[in-house]
Amino acid sequence: MNFQKICVIGLGYIGLPTASTFAARGINVLGVDISPRIIDTINQGEIHIHEPGLLEEVQKAIRSGNFKAATKPEEADAFIIAVPTPFQENKFGEYSGVTYKLADMRAVTSAAESIVPFLRKGNLVVLESTSPPRTTVDLVAPILAHSGLVAGRDFHLAYSPERVLPGQILRELIENARVIGGVTPESAQAGRDLYATFVKGQIIQTDATTAEMVKLMENTYRDVNIAIANEFSRLADKFGVDVWEAISIANLHPRVKILSPGPGVGGHCISVDPWFFVEAAPEITPLIYHARQVNDAQPHFVVDIVKRALGSLNGKKVAALGLAYKPDVDDLRESPANEVVHLLQHEGAQVKAWEPFKPDAVMPGIDMAPSLENALSEADAIVLMVKHTEFSNLVPSEIANKTKARIVIDTVNGLNDKAWKSAGFKVFRLGSNKSQIVNPKS
Repeated sequence: MNFQKICVIGLGYIGLPTASTFAARGINVLGVDISPRIIDTINQGEIHIHEPGLLEEVQKAIRSGNFKAATKPEEADAFIIAVPTPFQENKFGEYSGVTYKLADMRAVTSAAESIVPFLRKGNLVVLESTSPPRTTVDLVAPILAHSGLVAGRDFHLAYSPERVLPGQILRELIENARVIGGVTPESAQAGRDLYATFVKGQIIQTDATTAEMVKLMENTYRDVNIAIANEFSRLADKFGVDVWEAISIANLHPRVKILSPGPGVGGHCISVDPWFFVEAAPEITPLIYHARQVNDAQPHFVVDIVKRALGSLNGKKVAALGLAYKPDVDDLRESPANEVVHLLQHEGAQVKAWEPFKPDAVMPGIDMAPSLENALSEADAIVLMVKHTEFSNLVPSEIANKTKARIVIDTVNGLNDKAWKSAGFKVFRLGSNKSQIVNPKS
């Protein structure tokens, strides 16, 4: 297929890089988002998210005349849906006493509905949003049928999930392997023609539901493996073992690769996608369900460590360093660090949070510090929750001059224990109870 114009619906962490990447290849791209603020920001040559190299890519695309943003779609040769699929708030499914989260597919539904007036014979529609199995054929196809056209006969319909790492999106969009699942083989081929515009990695063609399952399998695999690492951290704490030392030794085995524990699992993929499997088939997913339970409970384990380090949390002032869901990104979605802050506050602590990658973030119920110094100034303890490079590079002796706190709780193994102890700090690490944590007052 020959693509002269592409319409990308959803200009977030995936849609905007995808749109600018197509535009950089000389294709006319219309980016669509329901937020007028986002549209105005992009059309003025600015961006609303942090991703290395993205600002320059968007500005170049706009200057070339190949890219513009609007609040409504237009006719195009291909339509790409890249909108969020979060959880439904305050609504859950239940099976045999097991309660599980449900996907909120309203954004996908609205995006598909917005395409209907502009859909023409021979077009290609691609869903990129991570979705429960059979979303493409059972949800998107029937909506698009309101155009009077049939998917797989009159137009092509495919599913192609994003598989990129925040902080590396522009590079991985091009270099990573891409899976294209069509409702027919011809639809998969049309999807391949589209992404071959810029993808240098292998492009694998399959059916739509297989492609949906592949994306969920990738993130569920990681979630289950993180869950066992988090359980190991709790076991190490119970038995007086340093889990980080134990993992490093275990990983010397040629067929063992234990991941790192932490305060939980966040982001819009790994902490969300496994629930789509549980929702689709709760009767045959007990392992996936229980792994989710383990990881969702890890923030409570972190708070228990802080309580043991400080004693009662009531009235204690805590500096929480990092709110992003992973190191060196500005993505705060589903971050376990946010849950830790709320739990600390529930125990009576006064928490100031500092997130260097999103210093202007407004988080409901969280006191966001305007600077690291402000977060530290009155703190009784410091809790490291994200392994941002700049936090790992902090100089303990300099920090000692900026705060009265002499207790540090490291939940991500991001600090040099010796250096911090030499500067007069007591350091407590998640999963490291080798010397037995005691109340510092004793």
